[in-house]
This record gives sequence, structure tokens and C-alpha cells, in this order.
Amino acid sequence: MERNSSLWKNLIDEHPVCTTWKEEAEGAIYHLASILFVVGFMGGSGFFGLLYVFSLLGLGFLCSAVWAWVDVCAADIFSWNFVLFVICFMQFVHIAYQVRSITFSREFQLLYSSLFQPLGTSLPVFRTIALSSEVVTLEKEHCYAMQGKTSIDKLSLLVSGRIRVTVDGEFLHYIFPFQFLDSPEWDSLRPTEEGIFQVTLTAETDCRYVSWRRKKLYLLFAQHRYISRLFSVLIGSDIADKLYALNDRVYTGKTYHYDIRLPNFYQMSSPEIRKSPLTEHFRNSRPYCDK
Repeated sequence: MERNSSLWKNLIDEHPVCTTWKEEAEGAIYHLASILFVVGFMGGSGFFGLLYVFSLLGLGFLCSAVWAWVDVCAADIFSWNFVLFVICFMQFVHIAYQVRSITFSREFQLLYSSLFQPLGTSLPVFRTIALSSEVVTLEKEHCYAMQGKTSIDKLSLLVSGRIRVTVDGEFLHYIFPFQFLDSPEWDSLRPTEEGIFQVTLTAETDCRYVSWRRKKLYLLFAQHRYISRLFSVLIGSDIADKLYALNDRVYTGKTYHYDIRLPNFYQMSSPEIRKSPLTEHFRNSRPYCDK
């Protein structure tokens, strides 16, 4: 305790106070290093933000090392700054290699730049998502799902083309690029439940979509909470867009607007089918129900 107090006394109380200041300013290299430090610490997050930070900080430490070698002639100052420069350089090379090694096909590049990148998803996270999926081609007038026949066992996101959604031969709405093909069906089932499509999805043009198998995607959600929250936001937004589109088109004759792509609402439109408590909950909570 006495030793610590003695050290503190030497640093604060007995340390000589500057009585005279150096009249001439430091050289341009020192000021350049300070500017690089200030600008470097303004970098953002993510891979490219880290590249920005480590590149400018590395240059700043290099300038400080040169200043210590040329102007100050202090070996300790030079050594520390040079070591920090080497660390920043190694970090820059490591991050640049990671960014360079992450490459995707054209479909995934479009998907990332249009949907995932605006949400702040990093490339490594998107690579994990992409590795769990497959790109599928759907030819014109071929069906992705058939009403009452196709099981709900995957989640798909349209990348190119246009999908027509119908029920009992009547048109509901279109699915455009970067929209989910089966988000209402996905959200209507629990992980342990099984179901079938209540609508038919037909390709109006040649289409390409990214698909995730149901079990594989739930396993991915269990391993990565961030990816689970990300898909929850994307699916919720996609369902909301579909609900608004359907509210303008679907009318049952009882002053109700239903999302017939959700099995519970599809059953509500048939008077002979008994309404479940979950159905009543959704009906009472829908903002566009006119009672």
C-alpha cells in the first residue's frame, strides 16, 4: 500500500511541471499521423468499415514510427508505433482475405444487395444463410405448389420472374422478385406441424428462386439467433404486404376481408367448418374487419 502511494506521489506531486514549452512545432509527419488517427477512428462497423479503420490507423502508426526515428530519435517510441503498424497491417490483410474469399452466384449477389445488405447483414452471416439453400429454376406455366396437394416443407424466395397465386381458379395476387413464395404458409404452422397449400402458385414467366428446406432452416435458426430474428422480420414484412394486397381483392360477402392463404382464414370462409379458438383470435385482432 505504501509503495503504491509513493508511486502515485512521484507521478503527481513531485513530477516536474512544464515551465518552458518548445517553441517550434513538430514536423509535418507528426501532424499527418494525428490527422490519420482522427479520420481512422471515424470508420463504421462491418467488413468494409474495419478495412477503413485498420488501413488509416496503420498509416498513422507508420507515420508516428517515422517521426520517432527521424525527429525524436527515440527507440522506444519508434518500436511501439512500428509494432502497432504491423498489427494493423496484419488485421487489414486478414479481413481483406475474408472479403475476397466470399463469392456468390448472380442470384445470391442480387439477393444480398437488394434484401439483406440494407438490413445490415454481414457477408459471413449471409454466406451461412446461402450455404443452407439452393437455387431452383421454375419454367413458365409450371406450378410451384398446387392447392390441396403440395405439402408445406420449405421456404422459398423469388429472385427473378413472376408468380401468379390463385385459389379455386380465381386470381389473388402476384409474387414479384425478392418476395417469399410461401411466407403465409410457413408462418401458419409450428415447427412440429405439417400442412398443405390452400392456393396454387404458377409461374407466369421463367422464374428462379432460392429455397430452404423446412427442417434445415429450423436447425439454422436454433444455431444462430440473429438469423432467426432476421427471417422473422423478413417473413413478417412479407406477410403484411400480402395481407394488404389481399384485402383489396378478397371479399366473402359477409363484410369480412380474409387472407385465404392462411389455413385458419381459409377455413373461416367455409360456414360448414367449425371455427377454432385460434380462428376467432385472428378474426377479432384483424384491423380491417368490419363488424
